[in-house]
Amino acid sequence: MLQLPIYLDYNSTTPCDPRVVEAMTPYFTQYFGNAASRSHSFGWHADAAVELVREQVASLIGANPKEIIFTSGATEAINIALQGVFKIYAAKGNHIITTNIEHKAVLDTCKQLEKEGAVVTYLPVNSEGLITPDQVEDAINSSTILVVTMYANNEIGTIMPIQEIGAVARKHGVLFFTDASQAIGKIPVQVNEDSIDILALSAHKMYGPKGMGTLYIRRRNPRVRLQPLMYGGGHERGIRSGTLNVPGIVGLGKACEVAKTEMQKDAERHKKLINKLEKKLLSLKDVYVNGSKEHRLPHVTNISFKYVEGEGLMMELNKEIAVSSGSACTSASLEPSYVLKAIGLDDELAHSSLRFSLGKFTTEEEIDFAVERVSHAVKKLRAINQFARE
Repeated sequence: MLQLPIYLDYNSTTPCDPRVVEAMTPYFTQYFGNAASRSHSFGWHADAAVELVREQVASLIGANPKEIIFTSGATEAINIALQGVFKIYAAKGNHIITTNIEHKAVLDTCKQLEKEGAVVTYLPVNSEGLITPDQVEDAINSSTILVVTMYANNEIGTIMPIQEIGAVARKHGVLFFTDASQAIGKIPVQVNEDSIDILALSAHKMYGPKGMGTLYIRRRNPRVRLQPLMYGGGHERGIRSGTLNVPGIVGLGKACEVAKTEMQKDAERHKKLINKLEKKLLSLKDVYVNGSKEHRLPHVTNISFKYVEGEGLMMELNKEIAVSSGSACTSASLEPSYVLKAIGLDDELAHSSLRFSLGKFTTEEEIDFAVERVSHAVKKLRAINQFARE
């Protein structure tokens, strides 16, 4: 039986998988030790759990467990990566290359680094939300120290040509960082095949707990060094001091373990549901899918409904359907999505867009319900707008 409201905003956050909650629970009450306490069994047990999770995360992305650093989330991981590289490689250069559709955690950090002397090149994307390896290569100069691009976009789902971009950066001896928060657990990500030197991920985007993230830092060929942002105890190879969140880390590890075995099956199911959703909604007039349909995450679609205001459409739906009009981190803004503007949409069309992102608990019945309700709301609002214009 259909239960309302239905949730179609999995790019914003995901519910914890029950298996994740089950794995975490003993570490709140029974195995509550500090992983840095090496003098008794409580600390030993916590430390063993943490080291197992390093192996689980590393296994998912093809890394070495010693290359895994735990953070409070992707935003912290991104800040450590960008600021850490800029500060420790200052003698080599001050130039950073990124794109104009990155998450605000990247863009705002870059803006801050510009105030501190960084020179940042913001590469424009094409109408599908993609940059090319040639753009990256053309932008590299003798002072370039870092290339930064998200693995997949949070608003339109576009997957960047990561392997090719990584190869260009490696060719020129420039470090390559990717924010893989939206990709990890949804599609295969392999740091060595993609020539990734630093990677950020977030547990709550993949059915793990909030407040938990990871920074992958390559140890060899090349060995990456980062300037710490926090001091006090030298935890996590001295890069991120502070008592480890053992229950959250255990939850992240379980989420990675589940993702490794189930993401292909989930992706195939999500793709079928997204195709059904798009086909039904595109039967309405003046409806457009934004971004790339070929190079896209399997569970995401961003759709513009011309002659309808997106916020008004969400208000018609929000008691029954949870969707987004843009990034969850900027949805309070009345400005049109900078991502949609970057791929060429005008203000009116950008304002008329909704993002639908599905997850492992989404059912076909929910998709049918969403199609019916969205179609009804679009027709209703267009009729009102037409009446107002007349």
